[in-house]
Amino acid sequence: MGLKDKLHKLKLKYQGKKMAPAFNAIHTFLYLPNETTHSGSHVRGADDLKRTMNTVIMALLPCLIFGMFNAGYQHHLALGEIEAVSNGFFSLEFWSWDNLVIGLWKVLPLVVISYGVGLGVEFLFAVIKGHEVEEGYLVTGMLVPLIVPIDTPLWMLAVAVIFGVVIGKEVFGGTGMNILNPALTIRAFLFFAYPTWMSGDKVWVHGAVERANEIANGAQLDAISGETILGGLAQGKNILGSADASYSISDAFLGFVPGSVGETSALLILLGALFLIFTKIGSWRIMLSAVLGALVMGLIFNGVTSSGWIAESSKFYALMNLEFWQHLIVGGIAFGIVYMATDPVTASQTNKGKWIYGFLIGFISILIRVFNPAYPEGVFLAILLMNVFAPTIDHYVVQGNIKKRMKRLKLKTA
Repeated sequence: MGLKDKLHKLKLKYQGKKMAPAFNAIHTFLYLPNETTHSGSHVRGADDLKRTMNTVIMALLPCLIFGMFNAGYQHHLALGEIEAVSNGFFSLEFWSWDNLVIGLWKVLPLVVISYGVGLGVEFLFAVIKGHEVEEGYLVTGMLVPLIVPIDTPLWMLAVAVIFGVVIGKEVFGGTGMNILNPALTIRAFLFFAYPTWMSGDKVWVHGAVERANEIANGAQLDAISGETILGGLAQGKNILGSADASYSISDAFLGFVPGSVGETSALLILLGALFLIFTKIGSWRIMLSAVLGALVMGLIFNGVTSSGWIAESSKFYALMNLEFWQHLIVGGIAFGIVYMATDPVTASQTNKGKWIYGFLIGFISILIRVFNPAYPEGVFLAILLMNVFAPTIDHYVVQGNIKKRMKRLKLKTA
């Protein structure tokens, strides 16, 4: 007797009992459901929720693998043990076993905690409330480790995951009913509950916080500086683009910079976006309109600095003066637009609404980034804000269409 048959017998044995949702979830996760439609008219498609979630995970895997190598690379680079890469993706210094070991050691526990704690909460609610376990957390569980700093304490991540799944999802009724993106809810909780672990120049490179504590206790060590490009720009530092800057444009685009685990490589995120659009999982309207919104806001700020309306000594000047298109290759805005703004549950559902929703996400992201130097990464807050307003946008779009059709009907009957 195969594993599938054994699971199916257990599923039948516990049918109608408290633990039935747990066995059903395990069976469905490993295999296709045994039940099929028997009567009535049904629309049958090749995709289902599990295939959709798996497609998104496939689009995230390159970012995860790259993030592992980059974690080790940034650690060894900060210690002065290796030289900065000179030929991008073809650099042997980057794709070394030593870098991967560091990445596996630090990133895999984040993935395990994210899935273990999150699915545990989902199973608990399914058993208590007697509903099926949905596959929605398959993507959330992968997103969470990719949007946090590499040295985030595991207990802290576990607390945030419990909060995000319960408050951001289960209280609304589970997958498909939530109004906030659960992964962003987790990220927002971490930022506001533990701000010192989510910002500053010591949290983005493995070992930097530990080394800083040792130095504070009197150890004679060199400090590890691991600030992100946005953090450096917010402090007015020459960190991007120029000949004597810390990072080149190609470094930022390819992802050889400090940052959250999976959001540094704009190139891989772009490839993931094309894959999601090709498979019709992600909305190209939301992605394109969000990019346009970010570019428009960036152009406005560039216009303000070039006109001389703001002094170069202003704390807002550096980020305002950043070339408008460079906003898209630094920080987490590209990752947020591609993988979280396009969440089909929390985004706008109408086509016109998607254009408005996406544009405002891009526009507000750059606005927060510039005017809040303490938190220069604004895309996550912008998406959460627009999650709340998405139903309102769709409501007015639908009402506008109804009014147009009513006018058209009156003209025809006149």
